[in-house]
Amino acid sequence: MTQIPPAEPQEESLGALVAAASDQISTLVRAEIELAKSELSFNAKRVGMAAGLLGAAAFMAHLVLILASFTLAYALVALHVWTWLAFAIVTVFYLVVAGLLAFIGIRKFKGLPGMKRTLRSLKTIKGGEDKLVATPSASPTAGQIGTHREPVRPGQ
Repeated sequence: MTQIPPAEPQEESLGALVAAASDQISTLVRAEIELAKSELSFNAKRVGMAAGLLGAAAFMAHLVLILASFTLAYALVALHVWTWLAFAIVTVFYLVVAGLLAFIGIRKFKGLPGMKRTLRSLKTIKGGEDKLVATPSASPTAGQIGTHREPVRPGQ
């Protein structure tokens, strides 16, 4: 990077001013890119470390759940329940919990409105109809603008 020596304001030509501005802008852009790279590298390391720690915690929690299941089954055995029945009770309990979670999850998916407006727009474009660029004979007033649109969230 070459430095252009500052000259008297009366002596600098337009070309010299443009060259100096261009040099300063490119230096600024390079510095910003280097800053972004260093911040991204630092954040990527932190995210990687956090993801690894969360993965280890999830694995440990899974092991705890397995051990708690055995503890619950043997507690039922201590209450004079047959061993096979105690383990069957614990298994059925987990099946019921998994079924409830799956049911709730499926209901949440069914409740999603989807992308109705986007699909309708794509069908309009595909069909060659251009309802979105209709030219009204009179310009709409403030109360009329956007009245043809559907709300994004249901119930609005």
